[in-house]
Amino acid sequence: MSKISPCLWFDGEAEEAAKFYVSLLPDSRIEKVQKNTVDGPSGKAGTVLVVEFTLAGQRFMALNGGMRFEYTHAVSFKIDCADQAEVDRLWDALSSGGGQVERCGWLKDRFGVSWQIVPTALVQYLGGSDPAGAQRAMAAMLQMVKLDIAALQRAYEGKSAAGSVAEGTASSGAAAGCR
Repeated sequence: MSKISPCLWFDGEAEEAAKFYVSLLPDSRIEKVQKNTVDGPSGKAGTVLVVEFTLAGQRFMALNGGMRFEYTHAVSFKIDCADQAEVDRLWDALSSGGGQVERCGWLKDRFGVSWQIVPTALVQYLGGSDPAGAQRAMAAMLQMVKLDIAALQRAYEGKSAAGSVAEGTASSGAAAGCR
């Protein structure tokens, strides 16, 4: 077990968030729910203070800290996805219920936590042995919202993307960067 585990700060939503997150990935579970023993800034006695949970084998802590602090892009959680079906499933789940989709595979879930939903194949297209193909794949990725493995492959291989501003991609007038 790692000595380091991320602590996510919530305002009364720690248990709801932890339950949501563990429902998404294998090797995930709630480990412990600790309640407030007295009334305090984090809530009344008997309400949830801390939830310890494991997400895809990584330990986390969710804390109901009292007041809401906004998360920034400076810290995000990247999920490596084996295929497009996994990208689509996680993208849809994490962006549902008030989440915000962003560019280049980034989104904020309904709790404001930033996630990167990244196909494992992205590395082979952005870092492949063909520099021109890698440039084309990067240019294609910079236009996407949800990452599309087939479109990245077509770009890498230099194949036409005939009419391919597909669902999950930004308009061609979008800025050239992800942030």
